[in-house]
Amino acid sequence: MTLPLLHHLHRIQHLTPMIDTVSLPYRPCVGIMLLNRDGLVFVGQRLDMKEIAWQMPQGGIDPGETPRQAAMRELVEETGIDNADIIAERDDWLSYDLPEPVRTKAWNGKYRGQTQKWFAMRFEGDDNAINIQTEHPEFRVWKWLPAPQLADEIVAFKQPIYRQVAIGFKDLTVPVKYG
Repeated sequence: MTLPLLHHLHRIQHLTPMIDTVSLPYRPCVGIMLLNRDGLVFVGQRLDMKEIAWQMPQGGIDPGETPRQAAMRELVEETGIDNADIIAERDDWLSYDLPEPVRTKAWNGKYRGQTQKWFAMRFEGDDNAINIQTEHPEFRVWKWLPAPQLADEIVAFKQPIYRQVAIGFKDLTVPVKYG
């Protein structure tokens, strides 16, 4: 490299400080595996992504809120469903890092990713009770998926988490027998 080019690159490095993403905190949130009577899982296609990006309902935990309260609130906010029961909760928290282009835009670059407390919920209502056109919509469309297909439909950086959730709740992803 020529000396002027090296000098220019050195100036750019000083003007653009490198962020140590490892020292950034994870955003605490909840994730919801919503199951219907057939043992299928609700996923919605995100409105804010250019590529096709499906995900299960999830969201941040507000100050003073427990993870269980946050899960119930997020379910209503994202799906309109207010008649689901929590049937299981993971003991651990699952974390993922956001890819750099997403991290710098999401939450003003304040977090390196999310740490999530996951809940399985059973929805026994009819599909017409689902309303993704909420006050602050997050999904374009929604569908029910078999749990083994979840990771294939999700953005790459969330796939390991979705595999862990699907494995952890696999005994619940079967049709419910009534009667």
